[in-house]
Amino acid sequence: MTVKPVHVRRLKWLALVAAGVPAAWLWFAALTDRLGANPAEALIRGLGEWTLILLCLTLSVTPLRQWTGRAEWAMLRRGLGLWSFVYALQHFVTYLWLDMEWSPAQVWVDVLQRPFILVGSLALALMLPLVATSFNWAVKQLGAARWKRLHLSVHAIAALALLHFFWMRSGKNDYADVLSFSIVVVVLWALRVLHWWRNRLRRTAKKALTEH
Repeated sequence: MTVKPVHVRRLKWLALVAAGVPAAWLWFAALTDRLGANPAEALIRGLGEWTLILLCLTLSVTPLRQWTGRAEWAMLRRGLGLWSFVYALQHFVTYLWLDMEWSPAQVWVDVLQRPFILVGSLALALMLPLVATSFNWAVKQLGAARWKRLHLSVHAIAALALLHFFWMRSGKNDYADVLSFSIVVVVLWALRVLHWWRNRLRRTAKKALTEH
């Protein structure tokens, strides 16, 4: 049995505890009337933006592991992914509660008028299978290859979350944060592609050397 480095284990728990702090602050600020003139909107959007931040952190784990050669960084991925879902769920529930007053009819009308609501809901729905299979028993049941293919859908979730954010901000012509998040996600995708391409070149060169 391998022993995980103590410093990485501590970092894991520190990161997971820290990930809950923004939500705790947002709820505290909302309940104590510290979120400005429109606390409901500030709470909903704050939770949504932190969902994106945590999705970006989740996506960063694999490039960090690949480019540093430190496999133990993967310890952070599951917890950050689960926190992403927790924030997304809070974002959706506060929308249903504070904006729609739990009315399915109002939600339906809102979806027709603002399709970005549907896109965000789809991203949340795609998270559910990942959450359900985020434990070790699921890897054994599905097999490592199928489990990995399923969890690649996190990239589709990130793309839908960005589209949701872009579409929402387009109503106010406010794209600065959208651009920042998009750059981060694209860079993370590019790092994965570069790593794959570098490994492919290495395999090709190694194969050429063995043939000669």
